[in-house]
Amino acid sequence: MNLVDINTMFPTDEKCRELLVRLRWPEGVQCLRCKMPVVELETEKQLFYCKQCDYQFTVTAGTIFNDSHLPLNKWFLATLLLCEAKKGMSACQMQRTLGIGSYRTAWYLCHRIRAAMVEVNRPMLSGKVEMDETYVGGKNWWKGKAAKNDNKEVVIGIRQRGGDLRFFHASDAKSGTLEKYIRENISEDVDILFTDDWKAYRSAAKHLRKDGRHKTIRHKLRVYAKGDIYTNTVESAFSLLKRGIMGTWHKVSAKHLQAYCEEMTFRFNRRKNSDLFLDTLRHMVTAPVLTFEKLTA
Repeated sequence: MNLVDINTMFPTDEKCRELLVRLRWPEGVQCLRCKMPVVELETEKQLFYCKQCDYQFTVTAGTIFNDSHLPLNKWFLATLLLCEAKKGMSACQMQRTLGIGSYRTAWYLCHRIRAAMVEVNRPMLSGKVEMDETYVGGKNWWKGKAAKNDNKEVVIGIRQRGGDLRFFHASDAKSGTLEKYIRENISEDVDILFTDDWKAYRSAAKHLRKDGRHKTIRHKLRVYAKGDIYTNTVESAFSLLKRGIMGTWHKVSAKHLQAYCEEMTFRFNRRKNSDLFLDTLRHMVTAPVLTFEKLTA
């Protein structure tokens, strides 16, 4: 799917709505309230009516598209641009590319698409898993030979070799925080957990160290790979995130950092998916409403 295909296949709101209906209700349209079959009214906005509970609704009701005044064709184009941009796309660039009236509208549009990219009920990672932390934003302030990261934000990365990637905006990189993410994302039956020699990992992964399933690589000694012991896989994903921040978005607030992390991981985990555009739309018609007030609260 490319931009030409979008404009050819979905030039009008009617065509866009037909696709959304198929994605949201593959087995037939059901009432949003009582889940009973409905009838379609002959209206411009393709209204559905439920005789059982006397309720009218459209395919965009209760979704990320809710109450949007933008044409659905522009929604489709914006979704494709975010799906295909390896390092993301800024709201300013989206505004210029699609001819959106204001930066605020483009920014809100991008964040609503990102909100639909948040994955829930994710399976536990297993096999060989790498975990590392990085710091983004701000600058390093030096005092003698010790670098401080007090003004930076912590992002924890977990990546299964040959599998999924996950990023988390964390409050710190202490052992308690690391242990929380390990237990919530890594299976108890994991083969091996690879980390660097940051001392907090020893305590965080103590339940895996007992039977030798936690291996560390000594970065402090300038050792970056020893056989299959390395964290290069997750670190390469960090470099992609940082190129997105420095080269595309330029400025990411701590408040919305997790949303950008979710976008990166969603796109990265589906990079070989030929139906990425349709998969994203499918998430958008099932994700809950995100109001501007909630986004900026």
